[in-house]
Amino acid sequence: MKDKKLSILSIMIGIVLLMTACGGDKPSIAIGPAASETNSASRLLLEAYGLEDGDYKSFQEGFSDAADQVQDGNIDLLIGVLGLPAGSIESLHNSTGDVVMLELSDEAIDFIEENSAYRRHTIPADTYEFLDKDIQTVTAYAVLMGNTNTITEEQGYELAKTMVEHSNEITHAQGKEMTLENALNGAEGLPIHPGAAKYYEEQGLEFDNPIAELDINDEKSELVLGTGSSGGTYYPLGGEMAIVFNNHIDGINVTNQETGASLENLAGIRDGNIDLGMTVHVPALDAFNGEGQFKDNQVENAAFIGHIYPEAAQIVTRKSTDIKSLEELKK
Repeated sequence: MKDKKLSILSIMIGIVLLMTACGGDKPSIAIGPAASETNSASRLLLEAYGLEDGDYKSFQEGFSDAADQVQDGNIDLLIGVLGLPAGSIESLHNSTGDVVMLELSDEAIDFIEENSAYRRHTIPADTYEFLDKDIQTVTAYAVLMGNTNTITEEQGYELAKTMVEHSNEITHAQGKEMTLENALNGAEGLPIHPGAAKYYEEQGLEFDNPIAELDINDEKSELVLGTGSSGGTYYPLGGEMAIVFNNHIDGINVTNQETGASLENLAGIRDGNIDLGMTVHVPALDAFNGEGQFKDNQVENAAFIGHIYPEAAQIVTRKSTDIKSLEELKK
C-alpha cells in the first residue's frame, strides 16, 4: 500500500513538473535577457499580435541557452535579433533536423514600423537549408558608436575608413557587410562623429545627420571596445575588428571587452568606461533621445562611427510544437 501511494505521488509530481516546464496551456517563449534589446524587440513583436505578458510564459535566458532548451523541448518558441545566417539557429537545426522559422504578417510589420525604428526585411530562402521560401520579418542594424569625450576627429576618421577599406580582413561572416554601400545603414536620426562624417563626405556619401560636437581633454591611445557576451556575435566579431583597427591605425591600441551588449555599451560610453561600443541602432536612438531604457539616463556623448551588419528578427520553433504562426498563440 505504501509503495502504491509513493507511485501515485511520483506521478502527480511528474505531472506538476511537466506542466511547469511547458507553462500549462500557455506557450513558452524565449524573449531574450531582461533589459536587452532582444527582450524589447520580442515584446514588441508579440504586442503586434495582441499578445501580452499573461498570454505566454517568458524565458529570459541568452540565445544559446534558450536554443538548448528548445532542443530539449522545454521552450516552444525562440525569438532572436541576429545576423544572417545565425550559427546558433544552424546548430539547432543540425541537432534536431526539424527547425521551423515563422514570418511576420504585413499587419504586424506595419505595427512594428509605426512603433519603432525596425524596418521590413526579407530573409532569403537560401539563408538556411531548412527554409523553402523567403521569410518576411523586420531588421535593425548593428552599428559602432564612439565616445565624443575620448575619440578625436582624426581617430573617428581612421576608424570609419578602416571599417570600410579593411573589412575584407575580417573572417567572421558579418565582416562582408561593412562596405561603403552599407556604411550609413542605421545612422538615421543619430549624430555622426565629425571624423566619420569627414570620411563619408570624401567618399561622396550624402547625409543630413547632425555632426556631433567633441569635448576631449586628453587624447587617448588605449581604447576599450564594448562588444557582447562570448556566446554571441558581437564578441568574436568585435575581437577581429579590434585587430584590424590596431593593424591599420597608428597610435592607438583597441581592446575588445566582453559586455552585456547594446544597452551596457551605451551606458558605458555615457559613464566614460567605454570608448567604442557595438549596439543595435534602435537603442542607440533611444539613448540619444532619452527614451525607452534611457528615459532617465540620456546618453549625450555617443556618436555614430559606422554600420556593422543588419540584425534580423528571427522566430524559430520545432515541427513538434505544431506552431505555424504567431496569430494562433492568441487564445
